[in-house]
Amino acid sequence: QVQLVESGGALVQAGGSLRLSCAASGRTFSSYAMGWFRQAPGKEREFVARISGSGGRTNYADSVKGRFTISRDNARNTGYLQMNSLKPEDTAVYYCNAHPSYDIVATMRGGYWGQGTQVTVSS
Repeated sequence: QVQLVESGGALVQAGGSLRLSCAASGRTFSSYAMGWFRQAPGKEREFVARISGSGGRTNYADSVKGRFTISRDNARNTGYLQMNSLKPEDTAVYYCNAHPSYDIVATMRGGYWGQGTQVTVSS
């Protein structure tokens, strides 16, 4: 029902910024909560941030609080992750997920996944 495409990943120096985008198909994007997740080589995929369908609720992993901002533009069927003050430990493939439940999206159970976009932060 939902197809997602992430973009915006790049190679950036520590302290730099990137904005990731998650473009969704269909006309029901606002019915889905959205989450951002990341996976570094040899590591488990981990939660980064989530946002409710209306954008009224957000939540962040402690590791990115104060540096990352999740947002969405439902008129454009697109979600965003603004990443500032990037650190080498932020290096990972970043994935978005659209899910009917704001509570469940962070568990990485169900929903629709994109293919990911690579973020590399050099020191």
